[in-house]
This record gives sequence, C-alpha cells and structure tokens, in this order.
Amino acid sequence: MPTKPEAARAPRRAEHDETLLSIRDLRVHYALRGSSLARLFGRDVGTVKAVDGIDLEIAKGEVLGLVGESGSGKSTLGRAVLGLAPITGGSIAYEERRIETMSGRALREVRRNLQMVFQDPSAALNPAMDIETAVGHPLRIHRLARGDELRRRVVDALERVGLSPADQFLTKYPGELSGGQKQRAVIARAIILDPVLLIADEPISMLDMSVRSKLLQLMLDLKADLDLTYVYITHDLASAKFFCDRVAIMYLGRVVEIGTTEEIFADPKHPYTQSLVGAIPDLDPDRSTPRDLPRGEIPDAASPPLGCAFHPRCPQAFDKCGWESRDLRVLLESHWTTVPEAEYDAERAIIGDVDALDLPDHVAALPAGRGHSGGDVERVLDTIHAADPDEPFWRGVRQRRVVDAGVGIDFHEGEDPALRPAGGVQVACHLYPPPGDAAGPPPQPKE
Repeated sequence: MPTKPEAARAPRRAEHDETLLSIRDLRVHYALRGSSLARLFGRDVGTVKAVDGIDLEIAKGEVLGLVGESGSGKSTLGRAVLGLAPITGGSIAYEERRIETMSGRALREVRRNLQMVFQDPSAALNPAMDIETAVGHPLRIHRLARGDELRRRVVDALERVGLSPADQFLTKYPGELSGGQKQRAVIARAIILDPVLLIADEPISMLDMSVRSKLLQLMLDLKADLDLTYVYITHDLASAKFFCDRVAIMYLGRVVEIGTTEEIFADPKHPYTQSLVGAIPDLDPDRSTPRDLPRGEIPDAASPPLGCAFHPRCPQAFDKCGWESRDLRVLLESHWTTVPEAEYDAERAIIGDVDALDLPDHVAALPAGRGHSGGDVERVLDTIHAADPDEPFWRGVRQRRVVDAGVGIDFHEGEDPALRPAGGVQVACHLYPPPGDAAGPPPQPKE
C-alpha cells in the first residue's frame, strides 16, 4: 500500500507544554423534572450526571480527542468549556481566568478566543442568512469590523477554508451548498475571530465519507497556519487516531483512560478502550479481526451502576468492580433469551416477581414463585451457573442464602476506580492497582 504523504499526517505532540485550559473536578448534573406532584412535595426525582468529576489539562497547540459512545458526556464537556452548559461544580480556567465565574461581557470576551464547530452544519447555519452575513456575524456581535473591512475578513476566512473564489459563495444561502461546503462555512465563521481554541463536536460525522478526510486535513492546515489548539469530540477512533495528539476515553461522564494517541492505540489498558480499538474496521479483506464489542447497552446516566460504571459490560470484571441486584436481573433475562420456551416457562414459574431487583443494592432477594421453595430457586441459579461458569457476574457474588421464601444473594461491595498510572497512560480500572497497592485482580479464566 502506498504510504500517506507527510502533509496528511497528524501532528504527534504539541511542541510546547504551556497549559491553555485547565479543568478541575468538573461536574455538570441535570435534575430530572419528574411529575408536578413530586416537585410540589420536594421529592428527589433523580439526577443525570452528564459530566462527573473530570480533570484535564490542555496544552497550547495540541489536539485532544474526547472519545466515547453517545451519552458519555463528551459534548456536554465541550459545551461547558464555552459556558453553554451550566456547571454544577469544579472549575474551568482559561489562561488562569475562571470561566465558570464569568457572565455577560467577560464571558463574551473569552468566547472570542474559544470557538465551537458544531456537528450538523445545516442546523448551525441560519437558512435565511447568506454566507457573507453568516460568516461575518461574529465580527458584528463583537463590534470588530464593518463595511469593507468586514467583507475583506469574510473573504479571507472563506478562502482559508477552501471556499474559493469567495465571490462565488458570498451571496449563496446554506441550502445552495453541499454538506462539506456548509461545514467549511461553519469553520470559516469559527476562525474569523482569530480564536486560540476550537472545540470541534463531531465535525465530520454528518458528512459523506468522501469529504471527511479533506475536512480533517483542512483543520490540520488551519492548526499549523493559525497556531490553533483543538478539542476534538468524536465517537470515531479511526479519525481520532489520525487527528489527535492525545485521546481521553469517556464513559458515563467520566474519563476512564487518557494518554498519547500512540499509547492508546498500541496498548489500550481499559477493557472499554480495548473494545473500542478492536471495533475499528480493518480495510484489509484478507485479515480477519475478532470484534469483542461490549455486551449490552450504555447504562442509564440517571442511575449508573454501583462501583465501576463499566462493570456490567466488562468481560474482565471481578469482585472489586461492584455488583448489585440489577445485575442479577440482567443475568436472568439474558439466560431466558437462550433457552427453549418450555424451559423458560418452567423457570419463570419457579422464580417470583423480580421487579424489586431494579433497586440498586449490594443485597438481592430473589423470591420463589407460588408453590415453589428457595431450594427450587437455588437449582435454577445452579443451572445458569453451570451453563456459563466464566460469566463475570459470579465473581461478584460473596454468598448465597437459601430460605423458604427464595434466595438471598450478597455481593462484594465494589469501588469506583479513580484514574491511576498504568504504563504511559492514566486508567480508571481495578485491573491496574494504584501506586503502593500490591493487590491486583484475581486470575482471569483462560479462553
């Protein structure tokens, strides 16, 4: 295969380590509204922890990628940096100025240096504004230019992003442009204020495959020409590998692994990162690569799992990761999807109402159905265990107690792991004990 020309390669690391943006223990929580009656009596209806205790340092001139599935909090983090999402706690410092304390004119002045490129260019551009008006709008808002000077700067911005000759685009409306051209116009609007930092939120996900690499290369060229710093938000690790100096993997509002792009892709540490890297398509038709995707779906952010948030989907989870009653229900329902209908009917009659398992707890009571005993329930659990003894769930069970009314299960109380060093990265996973802790995970079953 021909090698990629040098001009198309992503930069590997910022040449200087001057901190541009410092994020400390950032939290963005949203209270669920619930019913009118619940609000009237002041009942707690839950909280979505969209961003939950994130620490990041972004160096001037680097490209930091925020990678994760939908619902991981990466877009909320990007919006919080610009003051577009309400901050519940923590701090965001831009050149030692605290963004979370700003409002009005002070925040508007900071936003001249911090700009955002949104995911959908069709939604980001006003369909009633021609391109000259839309791209020049930030200059009018900040009262930086008007008349001939404004037009000159708009033309210069359009030329920089490849909408050339600019005279052919000034009077066009967004509906007359292709998707790639609209995103170039959005980028032109973002750079017209000469910003220092661009937050690019999935900037290529709405575009055809044929133009994605061109947009990324444009952004790299602008970085070199304008000395830009990027926060690149994406669910696509393949583009992050090409574009970013460092990558932060996010899951349910937390950073679970962060390191240089080379380290993350050469030796991913967190099981979630390993599954994401393993899911990158291989363009070689002669090479078959197993796809060990995480099982299940990303959990409800309003009621995250106890312990490590990834443990219900993790093939390497063990006792310390934190198991609970909801995991038992998932185990039962997953088992019942694999058995014949007659076997399902028989087992479902033995086990009573399982709705109580939906309340997260380190103790679970699995009731017996009418006419059945705890011993019958125990035998069903033994059958499930025998069918898949390597299921990680069983590593989290501390003891089972058989009573007449059913079976009680006590789980090991897990811990929510903090980021700790592992090789050249930081990872939030119990597979890598923190410094000074010699206790590691138990041996994992061999494949």
